[in-house]
Amino acid sequence: MKSITVNADTLKLGEVTGFVMEELEKVDCPVEMQTQIDIVIDEVFSNIAHYAYGDAPGSITVQFDYIPEKECVVLAFCDSGVPFNPLAKEDPDTSLPSTERKVGGLGIYLVKKMMDEVSYERLEGQNMLTVEKIIKSEH
Repeated sequence: MKSITVNADTLKLGEVTGFVMEELEKVDCPVEMQTQIDIVIDEVFSNIAHYAYGDAPGSITVQFDYIPEKECVVLAFCDSGVPFNPLAKEDPDTSLPSTERKVGGLGIYLVKKMMDEVSYERLEGQNMLTVEKIIKSEH
């Protein structure tokens, strides 16, 4: 498992995305799945950067793992900010026009739709959101 730790600042998003994309290239991840994973990184990282620490400084660690036997990429986003389980929130009603929907929740909804598995746990004072994507390649 490889990881990167950066300040919880949206200015660091490019650094994290670059790290993950480099790892995805090494495992021959198809471009369309790289795009989905890129969107997921953007959503999760931005939410942590904006909300986990309030106005206090903090950090985010993103772990990358590839499980060859499952052809699966696993990303874990860890922060020691306020306890928050984004999966506990009800999915937005996407059948309603955007003007009638409650604000928020669309990002994590997208994450759940794009990934094969999404889980959350609070471990040793840290939030850990883990996402998995099967990236079966066409060899």
